Amino acid sequence: MRRSRGKLCNFKRRDSGMPGSKFFSALALSAAALVLSSSVAGTEQVLSPAAQRGFTFVRVHCSHCHSIDKVSESPLSVAPPFRRLHERYPVESLQESLAEGIITGHPSMPEFKLDPGQVDDVISYLKSLER
Repeated sequence: MRRSRGKLCNFKRRDSGMPGSKFFSALALSAAALVLSSSVAGTEQVLSPAAQRGFTFVRVHCSHCHSIDKVSESPLSVAPPFRRLHERYPVESLQESLAEGIITGHPSMPEFKLDPGQVDDVISYLKSLER
């Protein structure tokens, strides 16, 4: 029996009968937590403040058509995922286009003209997808 806040409490102890079963249960639980935490940590990335602002911009303006992360497919199948842009050309080459206004050959893509700070932020985010 155990005394708790002035009252007597009767806790029954469960024992599986196996020596060290609590140890092995705790070990298994710890191992599962370690696996889960390492898999989550491997998928998340800490972004610089500029890349975070760039992510916010592309999430608001680009994610309706393009995949803006490292795994998902683009909602519009003909829109290239941003994680693959660096395979086509250096993303730094987009700086001028972003500053002067992106104009494409298809009418469904809106024209964007970003200020210099926004250009740097979007480029920082696109570069973070290369890692």
